[in-house]
Amino acid sequence: MQRSRWRTLGWALVFLGPSAVPLVLFTAVPMVSSAWVSLHEWNLISDMRWVGLDNYRSLLTDPATREVFWHTLLFVAGYLPLVYVGGLGLAVALNRRMPANAFFRAAYFLPVVTSWVVVALVWQWLLNPSDGLVNHLLGAVGLGQPGWWTDPTWALPSVILASAWKDLGFVMVILLAGLQSIPGDVLEAADVDGAGGWRRFWHVTLPLLSPSTFFVVVISLINGFQVFDQVFVMTGGGPAGSSQVVVGRIYDLTFRYGRAGEASALSWLLFAVILAITAVQIRGQKRWVHHA
Repeated sequence: MQRSRWRTLGWALVFLGPSAVPLVLFTAVPMVSSAWVSLHEWNLISDMRWVGLDNYRSLLTDPATREVFWHTLLFVAGYLPLVYVGGLGLAVALNRRMPANAFFRAAYFLPVVTSWVVVALVWQWLLNPSDGLVNHLLGAVGLGQPGWWTDPTWALPSVILASAWKDLGFVMVILLAGLQSIPGDVLEAADVDGAGGWRRFWHVTLPLLSPSTFFVVVISLINGFQVFDQVFVMTGGGPAGSSQVVVGRIYDLTFRYGRAGEASALSWLLFAVILAITAVQIRGQKRWVHHA
């Protein structure tokens, strides 16, 4: 019996190895190394100097830390409703039988697999204050023409618009799968009971779509707190730091200021925030997630 158990364990390790080895090498080891670096003062060149928790204390009292966390929260607060409502609208529209349905699904999903650098550069051109297409259209109908990514007030909304547009297709696919998994007899029963289209959607479709909604919200929040690429390309964190986010601050601390210890500590603070928010969501899902 003991020999059989060892044989089973050996085969399990053989099959888990191709996934477990990269996971340990490229995830677990860097995380442990980052935690170790966060306890030191290090400029990436000279030897590390032990400082204990001083990096964390410094970050928690630094106004720049509060500012970048605030900008990240504002980004998430603007990005999440846009990407969910837009993705839900597309999913509902494309869930119906219509000509070229497959083409439209592929077209809306295309930005998801497009490089963030390409998307950010395109949106930087679209939102160009002087000759961008968006301001040209706004001016044609007599509306104001914001400075977008060159204006401290509009820089973060510019990034939010580009981010929501790129991720709409991902949310659409997840919610579309959720819509197609709703049992048809449940919707037919609602029709028989006299529920109109809106009441059926609000009281039947949305509750049964809640598992997909839960997944989308969790993933979108995690991605939102880790926003970086589009900020780096479109605004560089400016103007005057008005669109700088947490990951951008981590990048600056490491490669611009040579403060890798503080950067590692900030990355662990961000990890703690994301972990706490995700834990609250998982704990609260029992109250609003309904399964068919």
